[in-house]
Amino acid sequence: MIVDLKPYPEYKESEQAWVGRVPKHWPVLPNRALFAEVKEREHPDEEMLSVTITKGIIKQKSLLTDTSKKDSSKLDKSAYKLVCPRDVAYNKMRAWQGAIGSSDFRGIISPAYVVVRLRRAENLSRYFHHLYRTPQFAKEAERWSYGITSDMWSLRPEHFRMIYSPEPPPSEQAAIVRFLDWANGRLERAIRAKRKVIALLDEQKQTITNRAVTRGLDPSVPLKPSGIPWLGDIPNHWEVQRFKFLAKINSGQVDPRRPEFRDLILIAPNHIRSGDGHLLAQETANEQGADSGKYLVRRGQVVYSKIRPNLRKATIAPCDCLCSADMYPITANPSKFSAEYMLLLLLSQVFTKFAVDASMRVAMPKVNREALANCPMWFPKVLEQSRILDFVAHESRPIDSAISRLEREIELLREYRTRLVADVVTGKLDVREAAARVPDEAMPDVAAQDDDADLVEEVEPAEAEVAA
Repeated sequence: MIVDLKPYPEYKESEQAWVGRVPKHWPVLPNRALFAEVKEREHPDEEMLSVTITKGIIKQKSLLTDTSKKDSSKLDKSAYKLVCPRDVAYNKMRAWQGAIGSSDFRGIISPAYVVVRLRRAENLSRYFHHLYRTPQFAKEAERWSYGITSDMWSLRPEHFRMIYSPEPPPSEQAAIVRFLDWANGRLERAIRAKRKVIALLDEQKQTITNRAVTRGLDPSVPLKPSGIPWLGDIPNHWEVQRFKFLAKINSGQVDPRRPEFRDLILIAPNHIRSGDGHLLAQETANEQGADSGKYLVRRGQVVYSKIRPNLRKATIAPCDCLCSADMYPITANPSKFSAEYMLLLLLSQVFTKFAVDASMRVAMPKVNREALANCPMWFPKVLEQSRILDFVAHESRPIDSAISRLEREIELLREYRTRLVADVVTGKLDVREAAARVPDEAMPDVAAQDDDADLVEEVEPAEAEVAA
């Protein structure tokens, strides 16, 4: 059905670079004609909502549940803005990064955010949700945003009103929303199927790793009790010592806004692939708009995520950089541990069992500094560590290759979905007939798209905000 889509019969110039040509019968109007700003306050008991880059508008409790972040909103919420279902809201400071969406919920958001409501009841906010979450609109929002630096750019309401948007007839808006919900559901199922295969491959890799880091490479070597209930027996010649005698956990945070730190890479848990230490992104503190304390990390240090230890997120710093306050920078004692072997242990399932059990809270699991310092660690001499690392790398290579191929396929599906959504919402493809053929089966949960990646860095900023 998707491959059969064709353009509309006739087009016209929208005279808006971010929109391009649109179907001849689509009006292109300034947002002031489509939306009215809403500043309804005095609803302090309503549920807190968050406007995220990853998923649009969600309930804040789902954002905070699995992180060590706290609700930074003010106790007095009388000035917070009410958001009703079908309203569109955006984070002024992050609209150019995609923090905008329509709401399925009733709740309140920061007074510094902007809430707008469609003037015509027949228009569908879900259409504008898809439209405003395209990369094209993000660039337009960036063009209209003002500020000294990127972390201070703000899309003010008076400038949002001046942006022009297409307004398809309501019946076509409904067809677009129906088609995109169906298409996103199909693509989502394909992505999830590939993720399941990746999970199975990761289990296979973990079996190889766990055997190597608990028994070594010689199956005939004599064993001894480790004295660690969750570990069991280990080779007779291996040592057991507490973590604090083998490595140092750095402390003392720095302000990432200072000139000497702004251009350093900032590593957060969501930049690391679960289970293998692969660094997925390398963005500077300035690019991420970091404004709270971070740890300074030296090249070659191990960086371990203390939150949600079941995700097994740790890596080796590729250069001098910063890391999130949700992570520990660790310096291994080179006479006892190589950094690479320590990383292998921290990512192993046996260590993860300790970390999960040691987590401070069920709702927001976190391994505190004291628990990690007192964790017993088991290890052979450095030379044997090197042989184990070589063995694990050799045995894991075909598995890693398969995982990389699947992840690339997932990336291509995401890119295809982004392009499809953009082409449909701006009228480059006509989905009216396709939408009519979409089966009436249950539509996917639009809030549960494939990006269940960490939202750790999307928690509301500290309330140093001024009410709009």
